[in-house]
Amino acid sequence: MNQRQRSVSRRPNKKPRTSLLAGRPWLLAAALGPLFASCGVETHLEPYKQTDVVVSKGEQLVVLARKQHSNHEAEEGFVQCISDALKKGDGRLEVHSTKAFEDSMYPWFEPSTAPLSTDDLSRLLEKPAVLQQVRNTGVRYVVWLDGSTDRVASGGGITCAAGIGGAGCMGLAWWEDDSRYDATVWDIKQAESAGTIHADVKGRSVMPAIIIPIPLIARPQAAACRGLTQQLKQFLTSPRGYGAGPEPGIG
Repeated sequence: MNQRQRSVSRRPNKKPRTSLLAGRPWLLAAALGPLFASCGVETHLEPYKQTDVVVSKGEQLVVLARKQHSNHEAEEGFVQCISDALKKGDGRLEVHSTKAFEDSMYPWFEPSTAPLSTDDLSRLLEKPAVLQQVRNTGVRYVVWLDGSTDRVASGGGITCAAGIGGAGCMGLAWWEDDSRYDATVWDIKQAESAGTIHADVKGRSVMPAIIIPIPLIARPQAAACRGLTQQLKQFLTSPRGYGAGPEPGIG
């Protein structure tokens, strides 16, 4: 009896396609390690105190944005951050409400009339009505904040695509923000500047994309708020000689 022999061809099992980085955590760490290292904040603070005044019990301070022009909407959050932080933690101070102070001093601290220098402040306080209004608020020190946070550089790019098999992104984007602020402390009672703290905080953020974007965000403005708050507390509770003079080119 003839037996029909059947030849069976076997196809090799297909392995599922995997990403180059899948199953290789060390390779993923090596790829992302330099990106994590490049993302961060660099802080430079320069305090300069001109007098030996320190805040006494019961004396208040108020934090204001320097009124160079009428549009200070972007910095209201930073003024509030400094005000809130000065009232908390170790060495907390008595802080007067910014809005309440400006309302009670209307119109002397509006954008068109607010003093921009210690000479302007002295001339303003020579007016009896103004001086009395300030005394009524209980404020001894005014902290003038001047500056902004700006995007100074950016580069790279991310490309995303979608198809039947799925979607994903590849690439790398980065950007740098620079927060530069001056915090000048004015002594209302003596009608003079007690000194200035210069802050220059640079932050570099990166967003690598390997299938999905992974944002690594630096927050220089938040770091500037923390740094200036700490320095202001020391500034207002330490005698003359606190801090070095301002570095050229800063502020």
